[in-house]
Amino acid sequence: MSEKRKDNKGRILRNGETQRSDGMYMYRYNDAGGVRRTIYSWRLVETDKIPPRKKSCEPLRELEKQLERDTDDGIQSFIAAKKTVNDFYEKYMSMKKELKPSTRSTYASTYNKYVRDEFGLRPIGSVKYSDIKKFYLSMYFDSGLKPNTIHAVNTILHPIFTLAVRDGYIRSNPAYQVYAELKKQNAWGQEKRHALTEQQQSAFVDYIRNSKKYRKWLNMFTLFLGTGCRVGEVVGLRWEDCDFTENIISINHNLVYCKADDDKKFRYYISTPKTKAGERIIPMLKEVRKALLEERISQMQTGFNQTVIDGYSGFIFQNRNGGMRKPTEINKVINRIIADYNAEETEQAKKKKREPILLPHFSVHNLRHTFCTRFCENETNLKIIQEIMGHANISTTMDVYNEATQEQKKTSFANLEGKIMIG
Repeated sequence: MSEKRKDNKGRILRNGETQRSDGMYMYRYNDAGGVRRTIYSWRLVETDKIPPRKKSCEPLRELEKQLERDTDDGIQSFIAAKKTVNDFYEKYMSMKKELKPSTRSTYASTYNKYVRDEFGLRPIGSVKYSDIKKFYLSMYFDSGLKPNTIHAVNTILHPIFTLAVRDGYIRSNPAYQVYAELKKQNAWGQEKRHALTEQQQSAFVDYIRNSKKYRKWLNMFTLFLGTGCRVGEVVGLRWEDCDFTENIISINHNLVYCKADDDKKFRYYISTPKTKAGERIIPMLKEVRKALLEERISQMQTGFNQTVIDGYSGFIFQNRNGGMRKPTEINKVINRIIADYNAEETEQAKKKKREPILLPHFSVHNLRHTFCTRFCENETNLKIIQEIMGHANISTTMDVYNEATQEQKKTSFANLEGKIMIG
């Protein structure tokens, strides 16, 4: 009978275990594919001390137990130690064929900015729950990022780790419930977009109407405030989508401006609505009809938009060169309008010795929210509101409805003061 191998402490080593002359332990085994693998450790068992100037490490016997468990469960732990988070991101994105160009572009931008260069380089098999939690906390407290940004990162990371679990590279998803727990612990709420008040809305529209500089934008902003459409739905709207006999507008596509896949340059794309609920018919208000007809009469003299995008043509709105307007361009002009209006209003208020009516900072999407709020203030049928807004979930409609009616409740009760005999 051959003598059992021992380590430098006289302990009998198991089959596959050896100890090098420098004291490091090794365990050799064949993986599921028959490939010879080796794992290393400076300690054989938990009670062994870590040699001076050596990094902390799991005992070899513990690693063997994990390896045996992984083998029984079909986990490819050795490969998981080599594959990075970035590798699985690329694999995940390559299979998401259904993503719209705008969504794919947003995913890529978010991942490249916040994950790829540091966290993305980590071996996917080494990432633990605590690593994900520390990463998100660092984004919030150290980098000062908003919860919405962290949520966007989590939206990408969570399915990446789910893919690794399903492919048998890791046992469980380390990102599972991390964001939800941090959101609850730190009271992270989704940032709410607020509607303009009636006074602010009137000030915004009146200023544009009376401004030589911004008057050309009035028809477009009338459409935003009179339909509640998303920015891609407005800039991509065509004359053929407007039925002036029935006085209805058909929303059946979006215009997006972004990079897609491996494109190096931004370009326009026609995309279907975000959800099936996005396809809808919106009745024309008189102000909307008037704005559209005014725009058409004007273009009969100056020329129509001749741009063709993915087979779509006849777009209503155009820039000064006769081309398409970019969504970012609209937000920029809103910022300029706010700045110019507030400066003029402040000066006028000072001359008249009154408080100025200033406009808050807002984006084009706040105009959609403003329309929805005005709609909720005057309509009680939530299903009608949901259909007109194109909300996929009634909960989205409910959020706006509850916020809008909250102010109405306050006003209603204010009118009751002194009219109810309480005591």
